[in-house]
Amino acid sequence: MADDYVRRTAVTRLEVTDEQRDLLEETISEWKRGCQLATDMAWGKCNTKSDVQPLAYDYVREHTDLGSQHAILATHQAAQAITGCLERRSKGKKVSKPTFTAPTVTYDTRTMTVFDDETVSLSTTESRVRCELALPDADDGYQRQYLDSEKWSVTESTLTARDGDYFLHIGFRRPQSDTERNTAEDGTVLGVDLGIKNLAVTSTASFVSGRELTHNLREFEKVRSGLQHTGTRSAHRTLERSSGRELRYVRDVLHRASNAIVAEALRYECDVIAFEDLTHIRNRTEASWGHKWAFRTFYEQVEYKAEAEGITVKQVGSAYTSQRCAECGFTADKNRLTRTDFRCVKCESEANADYNAAKNIGMRYVRRGQQSSRRTGDSQLALKSGTVTPSGGFTAHPDGFEAELTDKPLPQRAKSVDRAK
Repeated sequence: MADDYVRRTAVTRLEVTDEQRDLLEETISEWKRGCQLATDMAWGKCNTKSDVQPLAYDYVREHTDLGSQHAILATHQAAQAITGCLERRSKGKKVSKPTFTAPTVTYDTRTMTVFDDETVSLSTTESRVRCELALPDADDGYQRQYLDSEKWSVTESTLTARDGDYFLHIGFRRPQSDTERNTAEDGTVLGVDLGIKNLAVTSTASFVSGRELTHNLREFEKVRSGLQHTGTRSAHRTLERSSGRELRYVRDVLHRASNAIVAEALRYECDVIAFEDLTHIRNRTEASWGHKWAFRTFYEQVEYKAEAEGITVKQVGSAYTSQRCAECGFTADKNRLTRTDFRCVKCESEANADYNAAKNIGMRYVRRGQQSSRRTGDSQLALKSGTVTPSGGFTAHPDGFEAELTDKPLPQRAKSVDRAK
C-alpha cells in the first residue's frame, strides 16, 4: 500500500547536449500527445488505470512514437487526470475534459536508471540518453541524502522543461516505521498556510514574509520575457545566466524560510507539520508559475529538514480553509473580508486571514487522526499560547510563551468541556 511508504522528491537540473535536448523535447511532445489520446478515448467511459490501459494502449502505441512502457504510463496519467475531474465534479465544481500542455513527462524504474556516478539514463522516443545530474558541490546537498542512502529507493519521477533547462524531480521512497504510522493519531501538529504576501504563516503565529520574493520573481519574469522576445543567440546566453541567478536566489530564500518553519516546529515540540494540498495552489493563490514552483520547492525543503529532526510533514485538503472560522467553525465567503483580513460574521472574531487558515489546516490534520477507523487519535494543534483539541480542550504553554487571546477556546466551548468533566 502507498501509505506504508515515506515518499520524498529530490529536484536536480540535468546537463544535456544539443542532441539530447532534441530527443527530450520530442519525448515530451509525444508524451503530451499520448496522454491526450488516452484521455480522449476514456473520457465519459472509464477512469481507473486498469480500465484505461487496455482501452487506449494500442491506440497510443500506434499513433505516437512512445515506447511501450511510456505508452502504459500515458494511459495511467490519463486515468489520474480523469479521476481528478470526477472528484471535483462530485464537489459541485464545473469540469471539462483534461488537456495536456505542461512540458513534462513521467518516468519510472523501467524508463529511468540513476547511476552511482551521478548520471541518469532516460528513455526517449528513439533511444536512451545518459545525462549528468547537476548536483550542488557541497557534499551535504539535500539530494545526496537520498541518492547516497541504501534506505531510499528510486520510484516514479517527472522530467520538466523550463526556460531551456531540464529538471528531474526524482521520486524516492522507503518503508514507513511504526512510529511514523502513529504520528497522525498522537502528537502535536503545526499548521502552515502558504501565500503571496506571506510566503508561510504557522498556527503559532509565525509569519514568513513573501514580499521580497514576489517582487524579485516579477523582476526576473520581466527580464526573461524581454530576452525571449529578442530571440538572439546573445539573448539566449544572457537568459541562461539570468535563469541560473533566479534559481540560486529563490533556493536561498526558501532555504532560510524552511529553516524558520522547522525551527518553529522544534520550539513548540511538534511531531507533524501540516501543509495544505499543493495540487491547485496556483489557482487558489492566483500565483505565477514561478510561485507554484517555489511553493513545491519550499515544501520539499521543509520535508527533508523536518525529517532529519524526526518530524513528519503531511498535506491535507485545502477546501474552505480560508473561509472557515478557526474559533467557531462557521464557514462563509463573507468571513474573508480581504486577502489579509478575516472576520467571522457569526462569532465576530477577527484575525489575519493567513493565520486563521493555518490554524484550520493544522486542525484538519488533527481531526483526520480522530476520524480514522480505529478512532484512537489523541493529537492536538500547536498555537502560540498553548495546544488545543477539536473538542475545545486547551492546554497553556509553560511560562515564557507569549499568550494570545484569540487562540483560547470560546467561553461556550470551555463550559461544555467543564460539564464533560
